[in-house]
Amino acid sequence: MLETVVETPLQARDQPYLEITWHDPETTARGHVVIDRLITGIATGGLRMRPGCTRDEVAALAREMTLKMGVFDLHVGGAKGGIDFDPADPRAESVRERFLQAVRPLLERFWVTAGDLGTPQDQLDRAFVRIGLGDTSLHAAMVRAPDEADARSRVRRAFTARTDGLLLGELIGGYGVAEAALAALEQRRVPAASARAAVQGFGAMGGSTALYLARAGVTVVGITDARGLVLNTSRGLDVEALLAARSPSGVIDRTVLREDDVECPGDAWLGLDVDVLVPAAVSYTITADNCDLITAPLVVEAANVPTTPEAEQRLLGRGVTVVPDFVANTGAAAGAWWVILGEVISPSGACSRLSAQMRPLVQGLLERADALGVPVRSEATHLAHENAGRLVHEYGGAVAFRGLFPEFGEERHMAHQEAGPAA
Repeated sequence: MLETVVETPLQARDQPYLEITWHDPETTARGHVVIDRLITGIATGGLRMRPGCTRDEVAALAREMTLKMGVFDLHVGGAKGGIDFDPADPRAESVRERFLQAVRPLLERFWVTAGDLGTPQDQLDRAFVRIGLGDTSLHAAMVRAPDEADARSRVRRAFTARTDGLLLGELIGGYGVAEAALAALEQRRVPAASARAAVQGFGAMGGSTALYLARAGVTVVGITDARGLVLNTSRGLDVEALLAARSPSGVIDRTVLREDDVECPGDAWLGLDVDVLVPAAVSYTITADNCDLITAPLVVEAANVPTTPEAEQRLLGRGVTVVPDFVANTGAAAGAWWVILGEVISPSGACSRLSAQMRPLVQGLLERADALGVPVRSEATHLAHENAGRLVHEYGGAVAFRGLFPEFGEERHMAHQEAGPAA
């Protein structure tokens, strides 16, 4: 196996490692790739497609992927891809395929991508087959495995197995959000059995968050979808029944509602009398214009960047704790990487490990933030950067075909130990 090592110092936190803009020769589409940071020569982050997607948006999301990996102490950097094009356009798949072909050198070696907004994972995997990069968008990691065929088989098994009727990619992100919420409730001394929650959004993330909160004993009183808010403040909603009646786009079939379930306008979820609010739909849904409606003491972010900085500052001033997205919703990325690295081999194993890491992580962050009088986001960001810096020193930055998988990681760790801090 080819091994090439190029040591690089940790780049400045506010400067991405690499930015690329692509112009489609056949449409008006533009695409962007931002690698925020390389660790062991790898960076990870999904590929989104939406009208109006900008390089700044992609850069911010890539930076957040670095934070996600750092918070969970994964020796992988952050990246993101974005295409400014309507995914509903009949030309969308061909646009995506031309974009992938254009950035193929990154996909072959450095960028491990996945489905994201406007990019279904199955379509992405098919595009990888068509451009000759195998059957998974995780290609850049697979080719570095000691046994590539075994790694691809392991990933295929884990990602096609179902738990609670859900695939790993459908359950693990929301499971992690639920664990983050349960940890925050416990730290605030609110028993799960007496807690009430509302979830905005009923797609993969919101649906599994609601499911695992309910299974932990939390009363989920409100769930929103594209048609509005479904509410039951007296006995809570039957989450499993609603999931069974959910469309692929996350819309609940109203014919399954019970006689005391109530339909309300979608934005009414903000002011519900609950212990936990979970924004699990779109970015920037909690703003300075509506955050004063919130009475819940905890906001646990499942969507990416659902709270604007101005809104979060106002919430903090009122004593509302915000558990940031790059902590709460990192289960999807962390679970995938544990499978890729062979550290877990099943959805149940990923959930067990996520619970074991998420609960102490969130409780520790809340305790330190409370003691220092700072936002949880500030303490989490500090931890993520601290971990990422240590991982770059330990594993290297721009390192190709070495240090990613355990066999090589241990070799590299020993080499640094022998060489001393300057290695």
